[in-house]
Amino acid sequence: MANTKYKRIVLKVSGEALAGDQGFGINPEIVKVVANEIKSVHDLGVQIAIVCGGGNIWRGVTGEQMGMERAQADYMGMMATVMNALALQDNLESIGVPTRVQTSIEMRQIAEPYIRRKAVRHLEKGRVVIFAGGTGNPYFSTDTTAALRAAEIDADVILMAKNNVDGVYSADPNTDSSAVKFDTLTHLDIINKGLQVMDSTASTLSMDNDIPLVVFNLNEPNNIKKVVEGANIGTTIEGGE
Repeated sequence: MANTKYKRIVLKVSGEALAGDQGFGINPEIVKVVANEIKSVHDLGVQIAIVCGGGNIWRGVTGEQMGMERAQADYMGMMATVMNALALQDNLESIGVPTRVQTSIEMRQIAEPYIRRKAVRHLEKGRVVIFAGGTGNPYFSTDTTAALRAAEIDADVILMAKNNVDGVYSADPNTDSSAVKFDTLTHLDIINKGLQVMDSTASTLSMDNDIPLVVFNLNEPNNIKKVVEGANIGTTIEGGE
């Protein structure tokens, strides 16, 4: 293994990131780019688990606003994450990266059910593991899934790969010219300041399990590799106070 800062990571890839500029659906070119970025990190010997969002296909909140029962809408969102996971798996395997998809809702024809010990074994064997289907429960986001899985597999860090956002700001930099970017924060800062990094459940879970978080721009070439190698890009969140 190369001399990297992190040996086992959970990479959170939002659905929006996989949609690219088109804003909806799966952009094949973007997925190819993301797969190659992941391969460059895998080639270093780093153990990689991935949590996919599904917002490029469906959002539970959208369904609720349409009058749909929240639990039903959330289950639809979980199905969307599986579609993204399969697209990413296909692209990774086409470039020689062994990959397994594990779902929290069983669908054995296309993926393994999530089993923690089996996931860890896959990682130890050098396979990329993609966690799909969220936590398997409504009312929990894929951010919470990332924090939960990171704790379960004893990951060194959660990497939050954002779509054209290079870190955490005091306000939305696209609408507020006075927004200030933070280089470092604590998990408690995220909660107390109400910063839109991840939901409060995910932040609390990360803090309670002392899991650092790095928020960075997925669209910049080699950023995942740079973070793994210890470069100070984006915003690093760690500690509770």
